[in-house]
Order: sequence, then C-alpha cells, then structure tokens
Amino acid sequence: MIRPSFRLLCIAVMLFMPAILFAADAIQGEVTRQPVNVTAITMFLIFVTGTLGITYWAAKRTKSTKDFYAAGGSITGFQNGLAIAGDYMSAASFLGISGLVFASGFDGLIYSIGFLVGWPIILFLLAERLRNLGKYTFADAVSYRLKPLPIRSLSACGTLTVVLLYLIAQMVGAGKLIQILFGLEYHYAVVIVGILMILYVTFGGMLATTWVQIIKAVLLLCGASFMAIAVMNQMDFSFETLFVRAVDVHDRGIDIMSPGGLVSDPVSAISLGMALMFGTAGLPHILMRFFTVPDAQEARKSVIFATGFIGYFYILTFIIGFGAIVLLVNNPEFLDPATGGILGGNNMAAIHLSNAVGGEMFLGFISAVAFATILAVVSGLTLSGASAISHDLYASVLRHGKVQEGDEIRVSRIATIALGIAAIFLGIVFEEQNVAYMVGLAFAIAASVNFPVLFLSMFWQKLTTRGAFYGGSLGLITAVLCMILGPTIWVDILGNAEAIFPYKHPALFSMSAAFISIFILSKLDNSESARKEALAFEDQYVRSQTGLGSEGSVQH
Repeated sequence: MIRPSFRLLCIAVMLFMPAILFAADAIQGEVTRQPVNVTAITMFLIFVTGTLGITYWAAKRTKSTKDFYAAGGSITGFQNGLAIAGDYMSAASFLGISGLVFASGFDGLIYSIGFLVGWPIILFLLAERLRNLGKYTFADAVSYRLKPLPIRSLSACGTLTVVLLYLIAQMVGAGKLIQILFGLEYHYAVVIVGILMILYVTFGGMLATTWVQIIKAVLLLCGASFMAIAVMNQMDFSFETLFVRAVDVHDRGIDIMSPGGLVSDPVSAISLGMALMFGTAGLPHILMRFFTVPDAQEARKSVIFATGFIGYFYILTFIIGFGAIVLLVNNPEFLDPATGGILGGNNMAAIHLSNAVGGEMFLGFISAVAFATILAVVSGLTLSGASAISHDLYASVLRHGKVQEGDEIRVSRIATIALGIAAIFLGIVFEEQNVAYMVGLAFAIAASVNFPVLFLSMFWQKLTTRGAFYGGSLGLITAVLCMILGPTIWVDILGNAEAIFPYKHPALFSMSAAFISIFILSKLDNSESARKEALAFEDQYVRSQTGLGSEGSVQH
C-alpha cells in the first residue's frame, strides 16, 4: 500500500499549483516576463496530473532495489529507447539548438552532430558489455575486477559532479523559461520543478521516471514534427526554397550556410567534439538506463531506437531554426521594438515559431512540453545521483555490500529529497548567474572521468585500480581547472582581462590527461593486486560477451 504521506504531497502539489497563477511580482534580470499563459498552464497541469497518477501506480510496484533503480528490468528496448530520447532531448536541445540555427544558420548543427555521434560509441562499445557486467550503476561494471572502495568513490564523485552541474543549469533554465512561457515567478517555477522531481523519484523510482520520460518524448516529437511540417508546407516542401528565403532575410546573408562561425579554431572544434561525443558515453543518467532492460539484446535495441528518435529530432530542430529565420525575422509581432531582435532572445525562436504556425493553442502546448522536458531530465539526473549515494557510496563503500534492500531504498529516497532541496536552493542562488558553461563542464567531466575509466575497464586487461583511480581523478581535476582558468569563467564571469587557459572547451586536454595517466600508472603498477586484476579480465570478458551470471549480484 502507498503511504498516506504520498497522497498528502500529491494533494498539496495540486492545490498549490493553481495558486501560483496569481503571482504578479516583477521579475528582476534580463528575462522579460510575459502575461500569464492560461493555456500553457492548463496543459502542463494535465501533464502533471497524469504523471502523478503514473507515480502512484509505479510506487505500488516498487518493492525492491531492482525495482527502484532499474524498474525491475522490465522495460522493453523500444520503451527504453523512447525514455533515453526523453532523457536526452532536453530543453537546451530543443530551444538552444533551434536558437543556434536561428542565429548562426548551418553552424548551429555542430552541437546536434556532436550529440548524435556519441550514440554509435555507446551502441558498439558500451551498451551490451555494460548491461552484462553491471547491476544498477556504471560503477558496478567498472569495479567488477577492480577494488570497489576507490573505484566506486571516484565513480560516485564523477556522477555527483555531473549531476549537480546539470541540475543547476536545468533548474535555472526552468525558472527563466517559465518566466517567459507561463508568466510565473522564477522562484515558484524552481520550487515546482523541485517538488515534482522529488515526488517522481522518491515514490516511483525508475519506473515512474521512465514513463515520465516516455510521455515527454512522445509529446516533444509530435510537437516538433507538427512545427517542421507546418514550416515545410509554407515552403512547398522544398528545402531549397527554405534556404533561399532564409538567406534573403537573415542579416548575415549567404554566410549562414557556411561553417566556422561558432567555433573558429581547430583545437576548440576538436575539444568540443570530444566533449559532446565521449561525454554522452559517460553521462551517468544515460548509462543507468541500460540496466532497466532484461538483457543485452534489449540494451542494443534501446540504443538503436534512441539514436533514431534523437537523430530525427535534431533534423526537426534544423528545420525549425531555419523556419524561424524565414517566418520571424521580419515579423514585428515577434520582435523587440527596442533592440530589433527576437523577443526573449534567440532561444525563444522555437516558441515564437509555434505561435506563428499554430496559434495560441499550439503555443500553449509547446510551452507545456518545454516545461515537461525539464521535469523529465531532472528526474533522471536526480535518480542517478541518488543511486550513486545509496548504492555506490552507502551500500558498497560504507557497508561493503552488507546491507538490507529496505535500508538501501530508504537511503536512496533520503538522498533524492536532499538532492531535490539542494537543486531548489542552488537554482535560486544561481538565478542571476550565467550557467550555460555548466552543461559544457558536465560533458567535459563525463568525458574525462567516467568514459576513460569505463572504457578501459572493459577493453584493457592491464588496467589497475591505482591507474583508474589516480588517472580518473587527474581527468576530473584537469577538466575543472581548465574551465575555471578558461575564457568562460576567468574572463566572462570573474572579469579578468585575459584567460590563463586559452580555450573554452577543456575535453581535449582533460581526456588526454586521464587516458595517458591511467596508462602510465597502470603499466608501472607491479603490485600483487594489479596481477590479480589482470588475471580477472578473462572472467570479466566472458561475462561481458555472454551475460553469464549477470542476473546475480556482482561479486568482488
């Protein structure tokens, strides 16, 4: 039976939300608050009501740690592919990439391509082996033959760093987005996202989170498809017409069809590409999803479906971006009279385009979907952070695997509530800060800590605990230091005249530092434990290829 406290929380949220419609205090900062969008709020309340119902249903089926962390391994490849797409297609992807295409044209695709190329890496290198070796988190696979205490500690640090950076960016983005879309107070938006995130994860675990992500993915794909079709309908379904008209009205003219505007030097381009590609393969909330399927075959299907959905989505954002150029640039309804630019900034291009092609009703739908997008992403992030605390740190490091399932689930729920409160607090604290760099830093850390250790643990027999721990730690430190000393933080945020580290994207250097140091330290490690870890590789290899024993607990 579900606890009475859950019913009370659900009732409180549903009573609380209509009250925020009447918030009317002025918003400080650069974001221009819009009138209250009743249609958008109504549609969002319908989404919330439905997903809270799913959470109630999932809570009754969440009995064990496998249910909480991995939805009991009952998710099909198709469902998991949709959920991964829902987890990955964030508001930054939808609004940010279409905004980049709107502002820079062809160059805006660099992020789409980088994000998408990461998926074949996961498909061919990681998905099957990860599912066969792991149990609930990617640290299970990494520590299969390595010492669990240092490896799980490093993995948990990498996971929590990525999760917190991502959560801050998402929470601040939620507040700013809702100011523009719904006309609501920033602090209300942050609190609502935090409360709903806590409800989904605490009571429904992975099962509720999965279905929230699936529903959101379907809504987003349908909405983006309608926008793209509506745009192409006005272009007689001719891409040539779309591009010619965009070149005619854009202030950069033919230059929007040329590359090189966003990333001008080869080092930055390579570094950014490495962060997007290998960072995707190291994101803990994405890797965690492969444990929700029953076997390695379904894990492979998950990646195939996810790649298809995400690739299709990025094609849509390309059309939406160019469509926004054609339909918005010379339309005074969507322009700021003071600056001549688009109302709310370039990231609002997709939102204004929805109004241009579908009217107020469709605008309300897309606005609600954008908010639902944030909810789905932060739920997945919070669950991966909670699992790192409860499964990797508490159950495996502190209790050495000797822990009751009920105790571990209780720690997970406490960690979820703590992460939710921290996300709300940090979202409010960082309200006036530029947090765009945090997503880039999260990808750089995932590429420099999680991916090298995970990849080498699966494919290199000579990897040792000493090499993985110190090399991974060096990758983490290098990524953070390069970002702090680089142009984004050292100059743009701290106000110094010149950056100590000259590049905005540190992945090329931090990934290299991680791989090189892991290799050297492992080769120099001649200890008895290193010899045993090398001998254990054969057993790991057989299991990673066949899945023999993968349904049981991971033994060390």
